[in-house]
Amino acid sequence: MQLWMKRIFVTFISIVTLGLYVPPMQIHTDAEASNKEVKPSDESTHNETMEVVLETNNHKFAPEPLYDSTTDRLIEQAKLQTVTKLGPKIANQIDDDIETDILPGIESVLQTLLDELPEKEINQLRISEEKAAGYGEKIFDVYNEETGKDIIRFHVRRDNRPQEGYWFNFHYHTLSDNYEVHHNIGEIFWSKDTPPKWMS
Repeated sequence: MQLWMKRIFVTFISIVTLGLYVPPMQIHTDAEASNKEVKPSDESTHNETMEVVLETNNHKFAPEPLYDSTTDRLIEQAKLQTVTKLGPKIANQIDDDIETDILPGIESVLQTLLDELPEKEINQLRISEEKAAGYGEKIFDVYNEETGKDIIRFHVRRDNRPQEGYWFNFHYHTLSDNYEVHHNIGEIFWSKDTPPKWMS
């Protein structure tokens, strides 16, 4: 299995299991940490020491966020949706091309889109999880959760070119041109044989 597929798989498992396991939290005093006995001069000093230790330990054991930002979250979800759309039969045969050409292209398009939007609107963006199986083109849509409108739609089309064989054409459509223009991301050659259905 390729490194990028492993990363996506680990991310997916992390999302699914998020919050199911919480490690036990132990509070150590400065005395335990240094194996010395603490003899506070008065009650206020002791309370201040415990507050500092609690703050330190809470920070130490606080779960790290899965994503650094909304942008990272959207990009990782987009990659996962793309690989899921292809399905293992297709993804395993074209994984190098997907990793080097298509996923960076999708990331670049998303990054450009997100760079143009105000932060408030970025926080309202979601990625649809309804992919078109079988022979449908839809990979995922990025939509505004508040308005329900698609901002950008990512598709993959099968092209059967005479004398050449089957190609996968990855492209996207934007709200700004009413989803009419095909914006090309890249193409990957399959073979002269008919490819399996999506998600198979």
